[in-house]
Amino acid sequence: MNEDTLYKSIGKRIKQLRENAHLTQEKLAEKSGISLDYLGKIEVCINKPGLKTIIKISNALNIHIKEIFNF
Repeated sequence: MNEDTLYKSIGKRIKQLRENAHLTQEKLAEKSGISLDYLGKIEVCINKPGLKTIIKISNALNIHIKEIFNF
């Protein structure tokens, strides 16, 4: 798997998990302490999140970080 494919998969998975949790982008961004714009760009693979950001998102979703990589 190349880097672009990995980040596309992460973005899609975050979106899927967010929707499964019935959260808007705005609410997840607020809960994770990142900007709404940044979260939106992660979900469509414009921005590539670092590990700290992925941890913040997983904590906000109340899931183990490995769930984000379960694609």
